[in-house]
Amino acid sequence: MNWHGSSDAPPLARIAALTPSLQPGERRVTEAIMADRGATVERTAQELADAVGVGRTTVIRAAQSLGYEGYPQLRVALAQELALESVDTGEADGTMLGAVRAGVSRFAARLSNTAAALTEDDVQQFMSLLDRSQRVLVLANGLSGSLGIDLVLRLNSAGRPAEILMDALSQQISARQLGPDSLCVVISGSGANRSTLEGIGAAKKGGAKVVAITSFARSAVADAADVALVVPPINESFQDELIHTSRAALMLLIELLVEQFVVYRGERGREAQAAALSMLGGGILE
Repeated sequence: MNWHGSSDAPPLARIAALTPSLQPGERRVTEAIMADRGATVERTAQELADAVGVGRTTVIRAAQSLGYEGYPQLRVALAQELALESVDTGEADGTMLGAVRAGVSRFAARLSNTAAALTEDDVQQFMSLLDRSQRVLVLANGLSGSLGIDLVLRLNSAGRPAEILMDALSQQISARQLGPDSLCVVISGSGANRSTLEGIGAAKKGGAKVVAITSFARSAVADAADVALVVPPINESFQDELIHTSRAALMLLIELLVEQFVVYRGERGREAQAAALSMLGGGILE
């Protein structure tokens, strides 16, 4: 399966989202590209194959798996991406504050990739399902749990009642009771959480639609969903994402999706938002 996100998504976003699901040889190619994008631009397919220790056809297949016609198109895209990277990410100066600042700079430099894998059709489908479903159940476990709670709170404030349960067994029971007119929204950075996958299976048995918000395009969660909203991870590799897990990009997307949902609902959305703000204003002490 090739890349199905935005056609103008940069190589960095495509590699981050797809590398974990590539064949071993193709994964070695993308990891070598990630390690030195500048050198890749200067290499032919055969030179890259020799450096990695794979056949030339593996390099070509890797480029095609990333959504390019062939390796030359990938090289051009890499050159364009490097030319556009004008943000100085800086280096940590040995202090904790310096490390924090360097991390913020790295995140900012890659922030534009957050929506690179999304398509208008997927977002529209999500809005439609969210609007017309009788019940909305959010599934989120592990480090994604706090994002699930945040989404439910934001949806309720937007006039779209939603529910979340933090116990895995309770999730499955509730998901199984969802019907064809219900929606199960799944948040999973890794796309491989066992409890979340079991919840998806229960929801689909009841006939509910499933929308996944995840970091990797060909994860088990993305494959099981009816609609997958993929947010490429900020970190450069799957291993780095596991060790230095960040949910910041997913959190940003959730906030923006709820904002668009208010717009999508028109007057209903504005009235719900006004009611929420009224309640909020009444709860603030002078």
